[in-house]
Amino acid sequence: MSGAEGMRPLTVETPHGEAVAHVHAVPEARGTLVLGHGAGGGVSAPDLLAAVSAAHGARFSTALVEQPYRVAGRRAPPRAPVLDEAWTAVLGHLRSAGLATGLVVVGGRSSGARVACRTAHASGAAGVLCLAFPLQPVARAGRPPAPSRLPELEAVDVPVLVVQGVTDPFGMPPPGPGRRVVPVRGDHSLRVDTDAVRAAVVAWLAALPDA
Repeated sequence: MSGAEGMRPLTVETPHGEAVAHVHAVPEARGTLVLGHGAGGGVSAPDLLAAVSAAHGARFSTALVEQPYRVAGRRAPPRAPVLDEAWTAVLGHLRSAGLATGLVVVGGRSSGARVACRTAHASGAAGVLCLAFPLQPVARAGRPPAPSRLPELEAVDVPVLVVQGVTDPFGMPPPGPGRRVVPVRGDHSLRVDTDAVRAAVVAWLAALPDA
């Protein structure tokens, strides 16, 4: 996993197969940032690695979580409840193993951000980090527009940071109570300006109130 030096992979049994959490503990950590990947991508996405770097700078340990379908070599994700159950199982294991301590912040890129939003309350998260949140599915010719995913963001009752490319075809989520939205150069990949991604994440994590 290029760019993720210092991480150790941990296999976690979930109700839907084995997941893998790539864990990096920092000394005297203030909290832990747990991130999931996009639908067809992996945990080495540039924006995820930028967020990991930012977290370490803000004294947060990190865990990058590979969902069971990706560990099994599949690209197409299962239904949302399956993703959510696997994610919740990994978070529970990390907590019980003492690998998710302090302020536990959850998040991910694209599909992973949606999973983190849907499960934030149940997981007891202190905050949610959304990288490239897929707000509005891209319209397909001859089909009516699909519903916005804004309700998933609106349902989160802890602080939220959304880092979104200004040319993202999924659109730009609005800010809201407790929700900060930071536009950066680039599209849905967020690979154009990872320095801006890193800066936004480190500032937001540093400003989170202690429990």
